[in-house]
Amino acid sequence: MKFKSTIMDEAAVRRSLIRITHEIIEKNSGGADLVLLGIYRRGMPLAAMLRDNLQKCEGREIPLGRIDVSLYRDDLTEISDPPRTGECDIPFSLSGKKVVLVDDVIYTGRTVRAAIEAIFHHGRPRAIQLAVLIDRGHRELPIRPDYVGKNIPTSHAEVVSVMVDEFDGQTGVALYQIEGETAKKTVYKPSIV
Repeated sequence: MKFKSTIMDEAAVRRSLIRITHEIIEKNSGGADLVLLGIYRRGMPLAAMLRDNLQKCEGREIPLGRIDVSLYRDDLTEISDPPRTGECDIPFSLSGKKVVLVDDVIYTGRTVRAAIEAIFHHGRPRAIQLAVLIDRGHRELPIRPDYVGKNIPTSHAEVVSVMVDEFDGQTGVALYQIEGETAKKTVYKPSIV
């Protein structure tokens, strides 16, 4: 892959998350009955940052959990690595709650579909809302985020890389170009991120 550009630095990511925090508060009239679920892997630290922001603004505890969609995906046969166990860490009841599902990038919508299935496996929330840092387009399913940090029009031969301190040692978003034969395959198989 070839580096194309930096889309967001750490300050821009934090500003976007603060804006999303205020949008969540406004849409939900505060934080009552609100829980956050970060999608494994980079959705988890983003959800933690949103939770910290919400708690500062609302002065109340906001429950935070983790959801792993590995076993709920509909494209397991197309993914080269074997799936993990699909463990979720949801130490609270989802029944009657407003769940804000948090992910780093939305692309085809298949990860979000899998996350929704996993959520209903663990309970029946009152509502599910979706917060993403980056919306890169190319949806294959009728899924639209409620909260978006930044919309970035991309081609199928590009990769949006979200970096977070916990996993990458830095925070930001970069755009890469896939080159050669891999780029041609990616164009014909858009459901593989």
